[in-house]
Amino acid sequence: MKFYVIGDVTVDHLYHLDRLPKPGQEVTPTQASMKPGGAGGTISVTLARLGHTVTLAARVGADPFADYALSHVRGSGVQDSAIQRDSQYLTSTITVMQTASGQRAMISDGAANRQLDPAQLKTKDIEGSDALIINAYALTEGPQRAYSLAAIAAAKGAKTPVPVFIDLGTGAVNKAGTSLLNDVIAADYLMLNQHELQALTGTGSISAALADLGAAGAQRVVVKVGKMGSITWTPTDTELVDAIRPDGQVVDSTGAGDTFTATFAHAVLNGAGMSEAARAANAAGALAATGIGAQERPITPADLADVLPGVAVPQVAAPAPKATRSRKTPAS
Repeated sequence: MKFYVIGDVTVDHLYHLDRLPKPGQEVTPTQASMKPGGAGGTISVTLARLGHTVTLAARVGADPFADYALSHVRGSGVQDSAIQRDSQYLTSTITVMQTASGQRAMISDGAANRQLDPAQLKTKDIEGSDALIINAYALTEGPQRAYSLAAIAAAKGAKTPVPVFIDLGTGAVNKAGTSLLNDVIAADYLMLNQHELQALTGTGSISAALADLGAAGAQRVVVKVGKMGSITWTPTDTELVDAIRPDGQVVDSTGAGDTFTATFAHAVLNGAGMSEAARAANAAGALAATGIGAQERPITPADLADVLPGVAVPQVAAPAPKATRSRKTPAS
């Protein structure tokens, strides 16, 4: 399968703490590390490691961090033809502070990512893909927002429409608020967590938020609900899909949601229904959290089969030649 991914690539500075510092306090981490990250990078790397052909659209600076941010992207075979370089803005960085109890604080800078130039978008690359995946940070501001909206229009307007997966992020929803709804409601698959769902709709419960999304025109929604697993929703069906407990200790949740998104799209494009795809994604997100860094724990089809005994997780098929390959929008 061919995926086109739009999202950030970053260098993540990770600090594991006993407690988050109060204003003016200095604390010593129990562990500190620097890893490649970013939603776009993590989604792309996960899909490539699952055997897909992936093109990533992102923008980095002309600084030493750029190559490091892209190291796993390149190492996993993601195509970099849509990676742009910026001579003015730096490569994006994120500082993540988290405790063993799950408390978390972040400092992020969109930097070069937000300058993704829409003039360099090649719509034929979107039209020739089997799916478009966008992280909502790419829809918040700047040229990157224009690039993402143009890509969605290209996917929807293709002779054979390309399925669009949009994954929200807490920072994106906090920044854009309910105005983001207009940009994401046309997604074939909309993925978000409980906080993002309620902030996006301005409601106080999951059920009310899903009702509002349905009234606005949403067709397929997946809500990540942490230790409970995930909820799949369509206008005619709602299902809670239980979480999967992986072998190994959960040490870092950075990138787990992005791994969930990539795995969900992988399963759907290979014919899985929504609940089966969510079950595979639950497992992949949990496995990702057993490694430190968003892209450090590779997810493979064998991993998914191991943690889902008795469930047929679709395997990646070799893509057919372009001249004869057909594409159809996955059913819910």
